Amino acid sequence: MNSYTKTYTVTEYGGFTRGIKSYDYQALPKKTFDALEAFILANNTDAVQLLSLSARHSVGKIITAKNYVGLIEMSDGTVIEILPKILGDGITKSDTKRIFLEMLKTLKDVTFKDLNVSNLQTDRLNLLEIFIKMFLDEVTILTKQGLKAAYTPVEANERYFKGKLLASQNIKNNLVDKGRFFVCYEDFNINRPENRLIKSTLRFLRNTTNDARNRQNATRLLTFFDGVEYSTNIDSDFSKCFLDRSMSHYSKALSWCRVLLKGNSFTAFAGNEVAIALLFPMEKLFESFVAAKFRRHIGSGVILRTQDVRYSLFDTPVRAFSLRPDIVLEFEGRIVIVDTKWKLLSDDAQNIGISQSDMYQMYAYGKKYKAKRIVLLYPYSDAVNNTNIKYVSNDHVEVDIEFVDLKNPDRSITQLLAKFKMPITV
Repeated sequence: MNSYTKTYTVTEYGGFTRGIKSYDYQALPKKTFDALEAFILANNTDAVQLLSLSARHSVGKIITAKNYVGLIEMSDGTVIEILPKILGDGITKSDTKRIFLEMLKTLKDVTFKDLNVSNLQTDRLNLLEIFIKMFLDEVTILTKQGLKAAYTPVEANERYFKGKLLASQNIKNNLVDKGRFFVCYEDFNINRPENRLIKSTLRFLRNTTNDARNRQNATRLLTFFDGVEYSTNIDSDFSKCFLDRSMSHYSKALSWCRVLLKGNSFTAFAGNEVAIALLFPMEKLFESFVAAKFRRHIGSGVILRTQDVRYSLFDTPVRAFSLRPDIVLEFEGRIVIVDTKWKLLSDDAQNIGISQSDMYQMYAYGKKYKAKRIVLLYPYSDAVNNTNIKYVSNDHVEVDIEFVDLKNPDRSITQLLAKFKMPITV
């Protein structure tokens, strides 16, 4: 990455113009905008879920982020950060990055499990540099534990006979020179696929990073891999990785290699305008985050199910139109249904922004589960003045609207469990 490259940050549903400054949109350099537009057009099925292309008379073309968050690094080194849209008093960009990284920790993915967000310098580093730092920290731990060697097959024309003679190659190469032997043998060394992938990732990140500390650490770590070749076929080397018990300490570093070398966390993209696209759907992130907080704070005797599939909307002639609430809590015969919705509600919107289809869904849950409480759970928004909202039907279905304060989610979840009259572990 060159020293002139820059990071551009927007939140969900924010956008960029092609070099035209605007109150509502950030201006991207024309060359970067054109590369990003080419990326969208080349991936019109997949990328359209991430970014949309439109135009306005006053500013021309606009690229708008959707509800995927993370980062895009362009081939020229420009980094585009897309952060969650979080409303609340005193929420800074650093706070938003920290909250996003805390959410990533809850995904069923070994890569992000052990994030130590408090040490990640979210105020100084963009998301790409944070991910690079996390990988370098993981490789540092690995080198202290020692790189693993393995027997690898070698075919070579040697001065001494060892292993197995390859007759046809020996005749071809040594018909005149009788002092050599073309042989195949096993050599015990650290040039194994796992180490090749890590070394290739280190070189890639050393050339990608724009942070002096990250570049210095990547350069230092490469010296531990002097006896290792760079990977010439990444997919082939990944297929040869074998993580038995003796190799378990490699798992996190290799998970990062897969993310960083493969270049994306969502799908395979066409074109070469984008070097890395690490983007995550906020609906799934929020759902995973809330479920993890409930697991952490529920007390003894509470059964928690996620994505429960016990009931369908219709039962005959076959079970059809399955119901799948995000979280089901059961305690002493009482059932609470919680469905998470990543949406910022507002007093200015019709029904404060709650969709009619979501309410149909909650009504069906109430009928099928005979739940004591049904809850629609949203991120806290300071655009809603009244946070004590309940909808009640004449046939005894009640839906509560609740909020999670993402600056203090543990307190929000324990308060909810107290409302549900369920035991709490602090």
